[in-house]
Amino acid sequence: MTSNIDERFRSHNELSKKGWTKNFRPWVIVHKEIFDSKSDALKREKQLKSAAGREFVWKKIINK
Repeated sequence: MTSNIDERFRSHNELSKKGWTKNFRPWVIVHKEIFDSKSDALKREKQLKSAAGREFVWKKIINK
């Protein structure tokens, strides 16, 4: 979840010198959702990190 997707991706792709995201560069956007509230966005993020959510994301990646 972020309020500035451009800066978030720049940090993952260019600025990170260590951590999990560094090992899978370059990151690309395959799906984006916009929410009116932070709590709704956090709920969705938690769902996407579940088994069903990861399956949804992999289908997006494969079909891109």
